[in-house]
Amino acid sequence: MLKTLPTTAKEVEMLEWKYLDVIIFTGDAYIDHPSFGAAVIGRYLFAHGYKVAIVPQPNWRDDLRDFKKLGKPNLFFGVTAGNMDSMLNHYTTNRRLRSNDAYTPGDKIGMRPDFPTIVYAKILKTLFPETPIIIGGIEASLRRLTHYDYIKDNLQKSILADSQADILVYGMGEKTVLNIATALQKNKDISRLHDIPQIAYITTDKKILLEDKKTETIELHSYEECLKSKHKFAENFTVIETESNQYNAKRLIESVDNKYIVINPPHKPLTESEIDEIYNLPFSRRPHPKYKEKITAYEMIKNSITIHRGCFGGCSFCTISAHQGKFIASRSEKSISDEITQITAEEDFKGHITDLGGPSANMYKMTAHNFDICKKCKRQSCIYPNICKNMNTSHKPLLQLYQMVRKIPKLKNITIGSGIRYDLLLATDTDLSRQQYLTELLMHHVSGRLKVAPEHSAERVLKIMRKPTFQQFKNFKTIFDKIVVQKKLNLQLIPYFISSHPLCNIEDMAELAAETKLLNYRLEQIQDFNPTPMTLSAAIYYCGFDPYSKEKVFVAHSLEQKNKQRNFFFWYQNENKSEIIRELRKINRTDLINKLYGKYNT
Repeated sequence: MLKTLPTTAKEVEMLEWKYLDVIIFTGDAYIDHPSFGAAVIGRYLFAHGYKVAIVPQPNWRDDLRDFKKLGKPNLFFGVTAGNMDSMLNHYTTNRRLRSNDAYTPGDKIGMRPDFPTIVYAKILKTLFPETPIIIGGIEASLRRLTHYDYIKDNLQKSILADSQADILVYGMGEKTVLNIATALQKNKDISRLHDIPQIAYITTDKKILLEDKKTETIELHSYEECLKSKHKFAENFTVIETESNQYNAKRLIESVDNKYIVINPPHKPLTESEIDEIYNLPFSRRPHPKYKEKITAYEMIKNSITIHRGCFGGCSFCTISAHQGKFIASRSEKSISDEITQITAEEDFKGHITDLGGPSANMYKMTAHNFDICKKCKRQSCIYPNICKNMNTSHKPLLQLYQMVRKIPKLKNITIGSGIRYDLLLATDTDLSRQQYLTELLMHHVSGRLKVAPEHSAERVLKIMRKPTFQQFKNFKTIFDKIVVQKKLNLQLIPYFISSHPLCNIEDMAELAAETKLLNYRLEQIQDFNPTPMTLSAAIYYCGFDPYSKEKVFVAHSLEQKNKQRNFFFWYQNENKSEIIRELRKINRTDLINKLYGKYNT
């Protein structure tokens, strides 16, 4: 069995390979684990007969020897920034450089450039102009059309245009990349592969697309028009988000630099056998042996198990549906059990699986009662503003999975690290599996703390976030507390909150502080809002209005505004008290001063 894919010419020689079909360049360290995109794509192609090498974190600042060392592949170069968008990886919400990189050995910074997708692809195009370049991964996926970049604080054109790549693969790209490799192996020219689903490419002729009767096409406002008009950018966003969440999506085209970015509709959601095939690949589940220092991102997930892909939550600030889609693709119980058994056979396994989850912990095998209805649906979320009556939210399959895997030998405990959608547990129908699920979760799969994400307490902010009401969190907390008392469990419920989200102001944050104080919380799981490309929240942040309603929205743009909002998380710290009181006096909310600090001399 191939322990890892080769990363050097010497390793290729040791395998007695005379050539390479595909060479993948990635901004992350090479970790041969199903949670890392480059490894998944590489293993998937190898399983289908292609010889694949991975070049992790190539040096782009020297004589470019890392880009030359393996020569050129027979089929194509693959390029990905890694498991995170590089600008999120590099910069804080204050636009300051981070002091560590969790995807690099020893957390070292400076091992990848800003926008490695663009930098690597341009270098490869210069060195090997005749070899096709395929870009993919989260950075390429979320930047496939005109988008707002928070760090640059401006609109950026499609990353496909800036990278000079031949094709962009968006979303979870195993099937698409295999389609490309198969076609190129048959000696098809890269310019003739434009019918493959889930790709973006550049063309100079839109007429043929608009006349195509097989695939309905929507023409978006051009990049240049978006630069001049936030309203046109907003109109584009509503179309892009709607089509990203449709089963039968339309093709999109967008003009930039007198050319056209074409976005083909995606593949249909993976079947159980298709997703099983991916996760059944013989990953070593370890970093490449050349690494001597720990890699934080790996340490966090090395014993975690992905049980499904996709999320139908549709939160405004989240990128999951834009990348993985809203339709759930779940693995079989056997595939999950086999992966756990593989982990338990490792010599260094201590008996603890750290997660059975995915984008959400509790959407496993959830699908529609009547999928034909879903095929016509345009909702961005299946559970906001209410749970769709066509959605089967039974937790029975998840309960069965938990009960099954707990019987696996050598397994001492399983904790659930993925986020729980508590609104799915509050449905009032006759299905008792939700209550049973929560009880089993708390009794067997939570180690001390259960983390959930109400995100805010203000109803108006939650509405624009597409999140359930804060009352639902309080209802959930009541049920949680009741089970903890009944079962005599030593557990805490830890809520997660965001400050400075569009529409949120000082008064909203003060209300949040007062609400959480009443619940006896001193918050620690908190985050300042960070606009990420291709999300509704980022579009609102940039435009200053809701793209759907066109209503103006307050946005905290300045660092001063953001810090003032963030301070309300820590109202109990003496260094924040005077400023908080001063801000609340400005808005005539002395009642909130009293709620936070007791009767105070105002």
